[in-house]
Amino acid sequence: MASPNIEIKEHSHGGELPVSKLDVHGSFDVADFPVPNGREEEWRFTPLRRLRGLHQHTEATDGKITVETDAPAEVTVETVGRDDARLGTSFLPTDRVSALAYASFTEATVVTVPKETQASAPVSIKVTGTGQGESYGHILVRAERHSAATVVLEYAGSAVHADNVEFVIEDGAQLTVVSLQDWERDAVQVSHHYTKVGRDARFRSFVVTLGGDLVRLSPKVGYTAPGGDAELYGLYFTGAGQHHEHRSLIDHNVSNTRSRVEYKGALSGEEAHAVWIGDVIIGEGTEGTDSYEHNRNLVLTDGTRVDSVPNLEIFTGEVEGAGHASASGRLDDIHLFYLQSRGIPADEARKLVIRGFFAELINRIEVPELRERIMTEVEEKLALHE
Repeated sequence: MASPNIEIKEHSHGGELPVSKLDVHGSFDVADFPVPNGREEEWRFTPLRRLRGLHQHTEATDGKITVETDAPAEVTVETVGRDDARLGTSFLPTDRVSALAYASFTEATVVTVPKETQASAPVSIKVTGTGQGESYGHILVRAERHSAATVVLEYAGSAVHADNVEFVIEDGAQLTVVSLQDWERDAVQVSHHYTKVGRDARFRSFVVTLGGDLVRLSPKVGYTAPGGDAELYGLYFTGAGQHHEHRSLIDHNVSNTRSRVEYKGALSGEEAHAVWIGDVIIGEGTEGTDSYEHNRNLVLTDGTRVDSVPNLEIFTGEVEGAGHASASGRLDDIHLFYLQSRGIPADEARKLVIRGFFAELINRIEVPELRERIMTEVEEKLALHE
């Protein structure tokens, strides 16, 4: 189990590496971000050679991506050019790949849930790759005041793809997002989710990562007014040779905000590598913050590697609650013994424990057909790696 890093200090600057996540400055200018060499804190877990040039930008942007959408009539879906004034207003890129993605996309998908509207069905956005060159994309989902919607964002096919996804939840709105990384085995994805949560608004995110050769996903949440609530859930099953990396950042930059982060993973097979970095910042001068993050990993075979690092930075003494936990280990022998003592064969007992480990999180997804699909794919992957 990786030991947590806890920092309680005054904000300071200086040195080659940032002493705080607050010292990481954003920019749309790619030149402001040197090409990573792997020694940087934010890149030290990522095998750069397997990014296939996404962090360097080789100009070979001949990858092919199609975006298909399906939405109820009350929700607006648009395909716009990069000059659309709504794009890029809620964030600044915080690393080179994010800046490259913003500088390189040609079309963006914009989804708008009108104010005081409750979407009658989930909005589906499916991104499919069909080429091996670099490709870049941009998606903006805006839930206007007092609206409510569920968005299913799915990635499939083969690609070397980077994108930025903006989620803007205005005052009193509720947005649930399910992001499914279901790539073919050779795909590479580096994705950034930037979320702004308004006054008394609620954001729920479910990240499910099963496919790809390398997937690195970085969700970031900030608040625009008090009363915002964000819940980030994640599930990943990392098989032989796969690299799955999730790096969440919750910035409690205003008072009276809440967050919960819970990611669960399983690893099976030689050189399976899972990374979870959970950063929480409780800003200077804020009051009433309630935050907790938790990561658990099941190590199913030898030859795997898991890196789990929760980080908590507190710049105020007025905190409602703040904590984190990280645990990685084998299946619990007591659970297996209990099932086997009741006549269940060892292999079946093992499957039941793993299903139960993931089911708690999957059952929180409010789209029944998606719950069933995810559980089926987890079971198929489990059978593949037995």
